[in-house]
Amino acid sequence: MNSRGQSRKPTHGGNSHHGSSGRTGDTRGHTSPLEGFTCRSHMNWNIFSNFCRQPPASMSRSVLETLTLSTAMKCAPRNGCSLLLRVHASLTLHESLRGLEACSMTLDTQEIQCQIVRVSRASRQMQVGQQLQVHFDCFEVSVAQSLYVTLRTVPHFCGVQLDQQYHVEDCRDEDMRRNVPDCFARKLSYWVDRSRKVVLVQVPEAPGGPDYYVRLCFKWFICEDAGALVQVTANSVSQTISLPYSQELPCLCLEGWSATPDAVRTQTCPFEDDTEALWDAIHYDPGSQALSWEPACPVSGHVSLCWRPGPGVHCHELEHSGRPAHGRVQYPLVDTQPQLCLKFSTSLGSWVKCPFEQQRFPAWKMAVQPASSPSHLRITFFSPSPARFQVHLCHGRKMWPPACRPALPAIPLPPASGNLTADPAVAFVDIPGDEACAPDTCIQGRRTDVHFSAPQQLCDLQCTASRRTAD
Repeated sequence: MNSRGQSRKPTHGGNSHHGSSGRTGDTRGHTSPLEGFTCRSHMNWNIFSNFCRQPPASMSRSVLETLTLSTAMKCAPRNGCSLLLRVHASLTLHESLRGLEACSMTLDTQEIQCQIVRVSRASRQMQVGQQLQVHFDCFEVSVAQSLYVTLRTVPHFCGVQLDQQYHVEDCRDEDMRRNVPDCFARKLSYWVDRSRKVVLVQVPEAPGGPDYYVRLCFKWFICEDAGALVQVTANSVSQTISLPYSQELPCLCLEGWSATPDAVRTQTCPFEDDTEALWDAIHYDPGSQALSWEPACPVSGHVSLCWRPGPGVHCHELEHSGRPAHGRVQYPLVDTQPQLCLKFSTSLGSWVKCPFEQQRFPAWKMAVQPASSPSHLRITFFSPSPARFQVHLCHGRKMWPPACRPALPAIPLPPASGNLTADPAVAFVDIPGDEACAPDTCIQGRRTDVHFSAPQQLCDLQCTASRRTAD
């Protein structure tokens, strides 16, 4: 058999791979087993305006039996693959049928491509009544195109027609990403100018390719816009794009993709190791006394309140304050002590932030004064606002938690009157001097009218002193 429509072997040197996006070489429309068919392409901008004729009485309207569509790849070394629509039809040959016409209309542009396979008179006479398989491989298509395909007879007999809608695979398809240039994600070169707060991006030129989009985005479940979208035209030379940003965050990413439907997007995050800015998003509401933290980026870790007795020392976690650091965390009724801090822990390490170290936050103080009884010491609490306190005597200041005796509630004092230049005394506790002055002993005071409070403590008292104030 010597059919001019027979498919040639692939030109890329490998075996053909068939499927929804099968790869093939140089293709032509072909038929089997009938000889004398020729694949001829032409453009037709108004296929549906053509007149039809009534079929002969001997022709069944089901002479066209099946229409099957699939995508093929025509591959060339170094240049990647182009896409073809493969049309497969089966029919029963009738003596009045001189050929088949397959037309593909692109739904977005209404452009129509048609191919005709003709049957010679000798072939019609020899194979009337036989079932034939006809293949068209000459339709050029693009990634993610929506098509409307029509198969009809030549001549066009009324009511003898098959139609089918088809969607070409997009760049999510693995074969497309690997072989079709429109789906290749270009590699972006960039550098950061921190002094100007801009990311400078160089997009490589791709003559003849699609336009390219570049943007900055915040990477959550999807990448949300963090600035203007920049379109780089296909015919422009390699150029540098300047993308401004406001804050260096680990989820601030650079994203680029081709201007084709469902194109593969390439992402890189220039500040992925700059996590320090995440821990600064702390807010305190004086009205409700609530302390909250809300990350600007997705975080996986743990957050807690902690007590840091002094600069550079370990911050001890407060009971019942641990929370997962996945989103907004809020603590109600928090004491504004300078030593009360937030501790953040992730797989990269831990960070401590103490939001009340600034002078603008009111804080209470604790001092040791002589008591009315010579054998006792008085622990006095000074506060700019009404508050309740308790005192513990604790031993073993170098261990955590220290061994403490049961709490002693502080006795409230009546509100002071007159113009005060310092915070008034609001409560006191008298403690036996021999206990308070014992070696390795600390007096620990804590506020009790809030949910979360950091203690203050006085250790190794000089009992001959008349007054000592906690730092």
